[in-house]
Amino acid sequence: MPRKPATELDFSMLTAEWPDVALETLAGLNNPWQIQMFLDAIPYSTEAIYRSPLSSLRDRRAHCFDGALFAAAALRRLGQPPLILDMRAHNDDDHVIAIFQIDRHWGAIAKSNTTVLRYREPVYRSLRELVMSYFDFYYNLNGDKALREFSGAVDLRKFDQLGWMSEDAGLERIAEHLDAVKHAQILTPAMIARLSPVDKKLYDAGLLGANADGLYKPT
Repeated sequence: MPRKPATELDFSMLTAEWPDVALETLAGLNNPWQIQMFLDAIPYSTEAIYRSPLSSLRDRRAHCFDGALFAAAALRRLGQPPLILDMRAHNDDDHVIAIFQIDRHWGAIAKSNTTVLRYREPVYRSLRELVMSYFDFYYNLNGDKALREFSGAVDLRKFDQLGWMSEDAGLERIAEHLDAVKHAQILTPAMIARLSPVDKKLYDAGLLGANADGLYKPT
């Protein structure tokens, strides 16, 4: 996986036409936790649209896909490659996160309509280990533990020609790419059959403050 960090010149060129207020907001996000706190502070978007990082800054709202792109752009300013990862679930929405490495350990930043699918400290030795940290907390409204698959890291630098950091128009292509890339299964049928329902207290805690309009309605 490429690990060459983006230079300040690269980032400056990609954000050359951004308004000063947007650049000032990004300049205040100097570590992954500050990026997460920004995402936690803005409302969860229930709209069926994709927002670029610039649009998320302008509109002050995002859903998980938008939040992952925003976090990837903010991490890019800090010298990290802009990487995202997709998690697939049974009877629930996919969840997209931005991932980063510190001292060869993975962490994650995420926008979520639940309280439990957000930040992960960079303490995980592999992407699978990172993804599995979400397993017990990734449940649908039926109370089923829903996580089933995850993709590899997707480097958003390959989509720079779409202007993904500033323009909304090409983001559907990134979403389509995420859906098309190979995903690894994390459970066997036997494991799925043995799964217990999510604990009621955890279920309630995870949905604390959730926007009901943005929750997947399982069958």
